[in-house]
Parts: sequence; C-alpha cells; structure tokens
Amino acid sequence: MIGLKVGEVAKQAGVNLQTIHYYERRGLLPTPPRTDSNYRVYPGDAVLRVRFIKRTQELGFTLKEIKELLSLRASPRTRCVDVRRRAEAKRNDIDDRVRTLHAIRKALTKLIDECSGTGPATQCPILEALDSEDGER
Repeated sequence: MIGLKVGEVAKQAGVNLQTIHYYERRGLLPTPPRTDSNYRVYPGDAVLRVRFIKRTQELGFTLKEIKELLSLRASPRTRCVDVRRRAEAKRNDIDDRVRTLHAIRKALTKLIDECSGTGPATQCPILEALDSEDGER
C-alpha cells in the first residue's frame, strides 16, 4: 500500500500530528486505511486537503463551514455560484463582527477617557459604569 504516514502528511501540510487526528475526528479528513502493521496510510491528496482546511480557517470559516465547502467541492453538481454564496455569507458575517468590535472599542474608549487613572478603585468611573444597570454613569 503506497501512501503517506501521518507524520509525513503533517510535515508537508505544515501542521502537527494532533491537527491531522482532530480533522479526522471532525470528519474533515477521511479515516485512512491501515497497513498490516497498523499504520495509517493517507493518499497523496491528504496534504492538499489539510492545506485547504488551514487556509479556509485563516479566512474565518468554521470547521462546520469548511466541511460544507469540502462537500460542495466533491459534488459534480455544485456550481461556482454555490461556493460564492458561502464566501459572501462569510464576508457579511465578518463585516457584522467588525461593526460589533468597533462599537465595543468606542464604548471602551469612552470609559477610558472618563477615568483619570487616579484615586481608589472603589471610585473608578469604569467600574462604576460597569456596575450600573444601563452601562452609563
């Protein structure tokens, strides 16, 4: 049986062994056949698949979304527009998160600006604002 051992896949894909096993458990990487000596033997395209998973994670896709993309990729009936819709949905999700983070940053900046950094913590305007019901002093 010709193929790659788990260590070879991990090294070529630039990940650790635990990552390969984790992807298997999550169903992102098919469980490979074993040799007579019980070694897992991965097909050559396993490296490409792991790299694909890592790149999509870097773009913010969840493992569930990556699994869906892998399914789309494997289906001969999938159209490019199906993949594009997933990418657009991810971009919209990221835009929403960026707006939320900007609002959080603005609120924190306001709290920081109201605090001189002097005096006891019991009179800190930041803690007082966080204690109040409406978040304002």
